[in-house]
Amino acid sequence: FSLVCRSKMLVWLVLLSCVWAVQGYGNGMVSASCSDMTPKHKSYVAQTSQAPFTITANNSTYTDAQEITGTLHYHTDSSAGCFSMICSSHSLPFIFNNTYVGSVVWFQSAAVSHTSAVLKSQIQSKWKAPASANSKSIEFRATVVQDVSTFWVGVKSSALSYTAPSGGSSTQSPSSSATVNTYIHSLTGCGSTKTCFSNPSDCDPSTDSSCYFMSSTPSGSQHRFEIVGPSSGYVAIGFSDDTEMGNDDIYICGKNSSGSIQLQHAFSTGTTTPTSIDLGSVSDISVSTLNGVISCSFTSANSISTTRSSSTGSSYYIFLAYGPTQNGCLMLIAWMTTGSVGMLIARYLKKTAKGTRCCGKDFWFVAHVFLMILSVAATIIAFILVFSYAKDWAGGAHPVLGVLVMILSLAQPIAALFRCGPQDERRYIFNWAHSINALAIKGLAVAAIFTGLFLVDTSDSQWLTKVMGGFVAWEAIFYLLQDFYQRWKLNGKIFRVLLLGFFFLGNLAFLVALLVGIGNA
Repeated sequence: FSLVCRSKMLVWLVLLSCVWAVQGYGNGMVSASCSDMTPKHKSYVAQTSQAPFTITANNSTYTDAQEITGTLHYHTDSSAGCFSMICSSHSLPFIFNNTYVGSVVWFQSAAVSHTSAVLKSQIQSKWKAPASANSKSIEFRATVVQDVSTFWVGVKSSALSYTAPSGGSSTQSPSSSATVNTYIHSLTGCGSTKTCFSNPSDCDPSTDSSCYFMSSTPSGSQHRFEIVGPSSGYVAIGFSDDTEMGNDDIYICGKNSSGSIQLQHAFSTGTTTPTSIDLGSVSDISVSTLNGVISCSFTSANSISTTRSSSTGSSYYIFLAYGPTQNGCLMLIAWMTTGSVGMLIARYLKKTAKGTRCCGKDFWFVAHVFLMILSVAATIIAFILVFSYAKDWAGGAHPVLGVLVMILSLAQPIAALFRCGPQDERRYIFNWAHSINALAIKGLAVAAIFTGLFLVDTSDSQWLTKVMGGFVAWEAIFYLLQDFYQRWKLNGKIFRVLLLGFFFLGNLAFLVALLVGIGNA
């Protein structure tokens, strides 16, 4: 009996030694984090990356006793485990309604937290302003926890300015919604009360749906901006020290990952894609999208920030930009797949396919001509598309390289049409000229693709350019293998064909990786 008791006691001691003490927030009242909004998760620190959520309010202004709806939207494929959100004016002690909205409870301390363990992708709650407020602006701030070690602290919404009851505050759409704006953008006031810029010149956005338009209306230390234009992706304005894009202060009115229109503040470094920054002192945001036309209007008290050290009264160049969210890939297909395979066939498979006929010609010749015609056709289409869309010349090396590739690509088939016969004593001139021109096209096309990828790839690792580097190395290795095979006069037609097939499969894998990467850039 004593032995049995001792055994049971030993079991209980072992079980008790495995128990860990935990402290949880059973009712959602995270009062310990109210001062700095930071979760008390051991030694873990907040993320410094761009927060994967946004906070918006259904109004850009508020008045006495007005009810405001705040929305926290998690805009990635993941969901948030928990959150806390406060409404702050830095010093004004707001009073909240003691009401429950779903699983959310408002506290007297002007904060809201969760009481449910269910993962959330969006939270919407209401806040009521005091019956007698003052003139201070307010903002919503939120902390979102994805897991114990991954959380973002104190992300801010746009400021809501106070409007006296007699002023009749107006309702604006938040930056993340795509509801139609009731305000009509027009040329009224241009040259007198506001500065305007449009493309085509003097087009009226109120009557012309193809008009790209921006305006700036000064009001003390603030400016009211309008951005309007037809686009499947974005329209934007930028402030620069010079006439070249790069190192500019930018406001982007464009579609986010969910397809809604959103205003973003960004800064561009060199010719890379702009980096998003905090909206700062931006208020009265109103956005819309209708029949393919995107528009944003907002008030900014931010000082313009470029790389130059200057006063806020300095002059700047204004850029109005627009564009789609997709990128053409015809050059990549033409000169990294069809062109490459066509050149390899002409260089290495003449003897392998000798005697095999198609349409009265050697099979290798028919395959070579077909693939090179596809390459030249894709180059011409890409060239026409980019110029018909841009209707302008952009600076930098990329367009120059593209034009050179276009010129040499046209010269190649024209010269081939007037070549002399295979037995002519001067045939070697054509052969050398044809080969040198093909090599020049290939080199320029690869350089053009690299410069284009530098413009597209916004990742820190620049993985698209690294994949392209692997693409080029893969092709160079196969040229060396084929030359080695030919130099040592190794026998075996099947091996040469298999080698070409293996090259094509690897080439296709690199091509798909780049096309997917460009599509997601």
